[in-house]
Amino acid sequence: MSARMHLSPAHHAQPRTPGDEQFAVAAELLALLGDRTRLTLLHALTAGEADVTTLTEACGAARPAVSQHLARLRLAGLVGTRKEGRRVVYALRDGHLRRLADEALKVADHRLAERVTATESSGSPQQGAEPLG
Repeated sequence: MSARMHLSPAHHAQPRTPGDEQFAVAAELLALLGDRTRLTLLHALTAGEADVTTLTEACGAARPAVSQHLARLRLAGLVGTRKEGRRVVYALRDGHLRRLADEALKVADHRLAERVTATESSGSPQQGAEPLG
C-alpha cells in the first residue's frame, strides 16, 4: 500500500483556502512581475538559460537597467545564477514562474483581441473598456 492511499478523493477536490501570508507573498510576487522589463526577462528565460548580453538584446533595455532588474529577480529568489568562466548565466528557479509568465501573456492576448473586436464592431474604441494597466 503506497503512502498516498490514505488521502481521500475529497482532499484533492477541495483546494485549500490561501491565508493572509500567502496573499501577501503572492502580492509581492505580482508587484515584482508588474514591471514590463522584468516580465520580458522572465519570458526570455522561459526558453532557457541566458547571459546578460542575450537578455539585454531580448528586452531592448540598456544593459545597466537589465542588470539591475536581474539583481532584483535574483534577490527575490525568482532566478538563479551560475558562473561560466567570466560570464554569469541566469535561469528561472521555478517552473511555476514559466507558467505564470505564459498565463499573464495569454490573458494579455485575450484582452488585446477583445479590444480589436470592440473597435471593429463599433468603428471606435469601446466606451467603458478597461485599460490593461
